[in-house]
Amino acid sequence: MERIELSKDKKTVKKKVMAKKKKQELGLGIRALLSNIDSKIAVDPKKVVKELSSAVAQIKLSAIETNPDQPRTEFDEDALKELSQSIKSYGLIQPVTVRRLTQKTYQLISGERRVRASKMAGLKEIPAYVRITKDEEMLELALVENIQRENLNAIEVAITYQRLIDECNLTHAELSKRIGKNRSTVTNFMRLLKLPPQVQSAIKNKSLTMGHARALSGVDDLSIQLSVFKEIKQDNLSVRATEELIRTYSPKSSSGKKAKKKKPSLPEEYRRIQNDLSDQFETRVTIKRKSTGKGQIIINFDNDIDFNRVLDNFE
Repeated sequence: MERIELSKDKKTVKKKVMAKKKKQELGLGIRALLSNIDSKIAVDPKKVVKELSSAVAQIKLSAIETNPDQPRTEFDEDALKELSQSIKSYGLIQPVTVRRLTQKTYQLISGERRVRASKMAGLKEIPAYVRITKDEEMLELALVENIQRENLNAIEVAITYQRLIDECNLTHAELSKRIGKNRSTVTNFMRLLKLPPQVQSAIKNKSLTMGHARALSGVDDLSIQLSVFKEIKQDNLSVRATEELIRTYSPKSSSGKKAKKKKPSLPEEYRRIQNDLSDQFETRVTIKRKSTGKGQIIINFDNDIDFNRVLDNFE
C-alpha cells in the first residue's frame, strides 16, 4: 500500500512540475513576443493580434496608466475592499485589458476597478490581455476563432464574450450574431462573471457544471449563493436538486437562512416570459401579478447610459 501511495504522490508532484513548467514556458513566450513586437507587427500584424488575443501577460501595475477618457470616475470603497480580499484569496480571475504604448508602458482599456483592488491587495503585477492600436477588426476575428476551441471552460468563454463586447464595442445582440449563438446563451455566460470568485474558480476547474452555475447566477443575494454553493459541494447535489434548494430560500433573506417553501406567486408561463424579457433587455425584469390579473412589468437599469440601451431594445 505504501508503494502505491508513493507512486500516486510522485505522479501528483510530476503533474504539478509539468504544469508549472508549461506556465513558465507560456510566460516566456508572451514576454518574447512583447519584447520584439514592433518588428513582428511590421512583418505580420494579423499573426501578432492572433497570438495576443489568447495570451495573458503579467504586467507591472506601475506600468499601467489609466485611460483619461474613462467615463467612470467614482468607485464604491467598500466594494473595492471586498474585491481586494477576494483577489488576495483567489487571485485575479478575469484579466484586465491594456493597450501597449511603449515597450514598458500600457494604457488601461477595461478593468480599472480590478486594477484599484489589486493595488489595495498589494499586488505588484496582474494578468492582462495586451492590445495594439487599431486592431479591432483583426481582434474580433481572432477572439471569435478562440471561442470555437473545444478546450475552453465556461469562465474562459464568458471572459471572451466580455472582451468582444468591451473591446469591439458589440451589443449582446450583435455578439450573438457574430458567434452564431442565441442571445439568451450569451447572457447566461455573461452572468457567470458576476458570481463570487470561489464559484468562478469551481467553474474554471470544472468541479461545478454550467447547469449549477446557471442556477446560482439567478440568485441575487450573495450569502444565499455561497450557502447553496457550499451545499452543492458537500452533498454533491444535482442541478435539479440545486434548483429545488434555491426555491426554499426566501428572496428577501439577507442572512441566507432557509424559509418555508411557498408556492411561486407567478404562474409558470409568466415566469418564462419574465426570463425571456430579462434576456431580451439584458437586465433584470420583474413581473408582478395580482390574483385579479392586474399587475406591473418592472425593467431595471443601472444608469442613464444603461437606460438608453434598454430603450434601444424597444425599436
